Amino acid sequence: MALTTLDPNTALILIDLQKGILSYPTVHPVADVLRHARELADAFRRHGLPVVLVNVDAGAPGRTEQSRNRSFSADWAELATELNAQPSDHRVTKRTWGAFSHTDLNGYLQQAGVTQVVIAGISTSAGVESTARHAHENGYNVTLAVDAMTDTNADVHINSISRIFPRLGETGASGEIISLLDGSRS
Repeated sequence: MALTTLDPNTALILIDLQKGILSYPTVHPVADVLRHARELADAFRRHGLPVVLVNVDAGAPGRTEQSRNRSFSADWAELATELNAQPSDHRVTKRTWGAFSHTDLNGYLQQAGVTQVVIAGISTSAGVESTARHAHENGYNVTLAVDAMTDTNADVHINSISRIFPRLGETGASGEIISLLDGSRS
């Protein structure tokens, strides 16, 4: 589905753009993802709309077949300085893939009267997709900024963008989202 509109009360949710995650090898250059995420955050702040910065500091406790590295450096969960985090930004620390489970995110968005979310970050197939699924299930209109996200695996990144995201909402480039945002508030 092509990007069509942004609701008057839309929030930006940036997923796991933090030092530890940014150190992983990714499909797209991290510098480009961060640049687009920063442009989105700046635009949302300029329009007085909510910016949510999400980081992860642990994993969900269950067993998995795939091994997980459970030791993190002291600064692993620190958000990237390129995001220019502001005191007005809402911060969410999660311990699962999605930003809604066991956090205050849904309550915060409801209290702010948010009806739509724009989601970006790393990784496309885990944190971004899980958050988008929960947002959709919670009744939010969902937009995914596809040039402000990446993954460690090209196949799963493409699968999320081409097969999953169109079923959850609309997709677009950060420039398109910013143009809609600027146009709707002129």
